[in-house]
Amino acid sequence: MEKSQHTNFNKDTTNESALVWPVATYGYESLTLRKNEETHLGTFEMKGLRKFLRVSWTAKKTTEWVLNKVGGKRELLDTVKVRKLAYYGHTMRKQGSCLEKEIMQGTMPGARRRGRPRTAWMDIKTWTGLYMEESIRMTEDRDKWRKYVHGVANHRIEDG
Repeated sequence: MEKSQHTNFNKDTTNESALVWPVATYGYESLTLRKNEETHLGTFEMKGLRKFLRVSWTAKKTTEWVLNKVGGKRELLDTVKVRKLAYYGHTMRKQGSCLEKEIMQGTMPGARRRGRPRTAWMDIKTWTGLYMEESIRMTEDRDKWRKYVHGVANHRIEDG
């Protein structure tokens, strides 16, 4: 029996996002997301889509072609950012002082080492457009923060 070339892309990409992405993104909520990791996530997503479409690495198919063929957008990095922002909101809502909260706010006691400053856990300003104080105030209202985070993610997904 011959295998059909017609495949339901929508169903299969949903399976990929349900089965593969959780393994790939495990633990990214708590890691510092540098430019290098963002590039690796994008590469992993495109490699998975190309493998799903059975496009050889020697075939001269552009990223846009692959995305049009699947009928989707690049969503893996946006998913990681949404989870990271949700984790940030959860931690900022904790009562009292805790080590996690102090690290995220950057209020650790002591002097900083010499040299170039380390990459922050998360740059709130670039992702949300809010300053640290504004974001902390907004996280106090859980529903408001959740709507804001999903609005930011959807806006980024539409912009590409």
